[in-house]
Amino acid sequence: MHVRGGELLKVEGDPEGPLNHGKLCPIGAATTELVYHPDRLKYPQRRIGPRGSGKWERITWDEALDEITERVLAIREETGPESIAMGTGTGRHHIRWVSRFGHALGTPNWCEPGFAQCFHPRVNTCIQTMGDLPVCDFTGDVDPALIMYWGHNPPHSGPDGETRFNVRESLLSHPRIITIDPRQTVVARKSELWLQLRPGTDDALALAFLNVIIGEELYDREFCEKYTHGFDELAAHVHGFTPEWAEPITWVPADKIRAAARLFAECKPAMLEWGCAIEHTPNTIQTIRALSMIPVLTGNIDVPGGWIFGMHGAGRFPGLIENLDPEVEKKRLGYDKYKMLCGEGADLPACHIPSLIDAMLYGEPYRVRAFLVFGNNTLATYANTKLVYEALMKLDYMVCADLFMTPTAELADIVLPAASWPELNQIAALPTIAGNIVMGQQKVVQIGECKSDEEMFVELARRMKLPVCTEPVEEVLDQMLENGGQPVDFKGLTERGWIHMPQKYRKYEIEGFKTPTGKIELYSTRLEAMGYEPLPYYEEPPESPISSPEVAKKYPLVLTTGGRVSVYFNSEHRQLPLCRNAHPEPLAEIHPKTAAPLGIEDGDWMWIETRRGRIEQKAKVTDRIEPRVIHCEHGWWFPERKGPDYGIWESNANVLTDNRAPFDPQMGTYQLRGLLCRVGKAERGNGKAGTEPTPMEAATG
Repeated sequence: MHVRGGELLKVEGDPEGPLNHGKLCPIGAATTELVYHPDRLKYPQRRIGPRGSGKWERITWDEALDEITERVLAIREETGPESIAMGTGTGRHHIRWVSRFGHALGTPNWCEPGFAQCFHPRVNTCIQTMGDLPVCDFTGDVDPALIMYWGHNPPHSGPDGETRFNVRESLLSHPRIITIDPRQTVVARKSELWLQLRPGTDDALALAFLNVIIGEELYDREFCEKYTHGFDELAAHVHGFTPEWAEPITWVPADKIRAAARLFAECKPAMLEWGCAIEHTPNTIQTIRALSMIPVLTGNIDVPGGWIFGMHGAGRFPGLIENLDPEVEKKRLGYDKYKMLCGEGADLPACHIPSLIDAMLYGEPYRVRAFLVFGNNTLATYANTKLVYEALMKLDYMVCADLFMTPTAELADIVLPAASWPELNQIAALPTIAGNIVMGQQKVVQIGECKSDEEMFVELARRMKLPVCTEPVEEVLDQMLENGGQPVDFKGLTERGWIHMPQKYRKYEIEGFKTPTGKIELYSTRLEAMGYEPLPYYEEPPESPISSPEVAKKYPLVLTTGGRVSVYFNSEHRQLPLCRNAHPEPLAEIHPKTAAPLGIEDGDWMWIETRRGRIEQKAKVTDRIEPRVIHCEHGWWFPERKGPDYGIWESNANVLTDNRAPFDPQMGTYQLRGLLCRVGKAERGNGKAGTEPTPMEAATG
């Protein structure tokens, strides 16, 4: 970052950077646009009209923090700490601080929309069955012979907690590639084998892979005998899950399934690069279980160029969960049902969002009265937007900290101006969980009265006279480095830049695996002890052509949502010219055979409808998608439109998605992909999805 006189002039990629090697992603290139955008929130504001009316007044930080302190403590005193919920967005610098402050306050109810739907199902499952989360060895000295991309397009989105630069560089060694995706993504176009499956049937496809690998004795016999538990039980369990069984379920030809399973087993070393698409149905945990066994059976665990366990260089974050009263912790929404999300099976327990919505809306099992949101546009990123909106409107008190005014912030009582990344001190350890590279991020500029979320929590904790969470931010960062065995504190890390931890391989030969059996558990003793199935199984999504044929008569197409756009991060950055000019409008992919009978041509606005609602996006007519599948982009709202809703109802994919039961019995996950829909050509070409008043317009008259 180039700074002169307190002004950030430009941001460049550091040629010596251990992850990006001098490159910038489009979002990084737009940093100065983000920092100095004229619409940035620069001072605290208090709502002066009805909720959602868009009427605000400027106040001081003292006024804002004093009011929040008074209102939140009063609610805690009246109805208990569990009636206060904390919310945040995915992948942000402050995500662990949200739960930390919640634990200090005494509430068990904190949430993030991805915890049950993105990444953390993999984290929790792998910790329970392997003792740690494996990641791809992109920064090692050995190139993979094969990479299998499953429900993931990392050159656009970046692997979870890693960077897209490492993925792009890994392709330079020309590994063999398998891609599993209903869309012909960037990596699918480079693939030797592309399996174009039906969205939501990943579990069936993975079980067929296991059937082939075990049935044809393609597994690593020595590794499985020494280091896995339950191989015989798994072999008997998957005996009937043949590629021929999977073909009508997945839409993938049996011979192609068999060829892909053989290819993965024969190439050494091999990586599985998996994405959040596998975590968007109510069979999330068992889908992850089945996929995770493919690298395990083939002996690609903790080896150079394969799946590795990280070095955890940043150490454990002091989350303060020990501060929770044990009886209050049992009141966490979902605690008694979804143990892999909310209880003993979670690395960081969070509350169940659909249960939280019910608590806000219906007071079941008790009423949640306050919601403190830090860095999340809830109306854009929570499933079933209409129901979420109704729930937020029932709150007694809501606080929102963000970079910009959003449709969600417009519903708050107090809005706080958050600092962007060049305005704060923090540690980044990547890959996330693995922590092989630890970097120090230092504050270089101050915009208006903006504060980092971390500083907000410290100041609130001090005002509320909480017993913990009151030490300066840098002391917590120092503690993380100490927990990771680092020889420097935060100041020393910023002077040094980063620490690259030397990777140790095959650690299990000395340490074993951190599971009850000391082995990778194909048959999971921990899941069994929690009352869940110990072996992976197939379950049809609750809304699909197979499980709900009557619905399919009206909604004959299969909807998949959430494919990433390289210039955006979920719902962020649509204000930034560099990003928006590169991708100005929401695009929905439709096959020419599907579009032609409906009179839809490339560039037309088309409507997409499910049982939850209807939106409009611009048609991208392409043969790179399965003819029976529609893909629409997520995270869309229009900051340039008039508030308070900023077009949140027009193209937002979560107007279409569902957050109702059935849920994954272990994780509480709900269905975001594989839903049933229908489409048509929009009568108006302005992207506005209807003439009736939006929920915000109806509420405010």
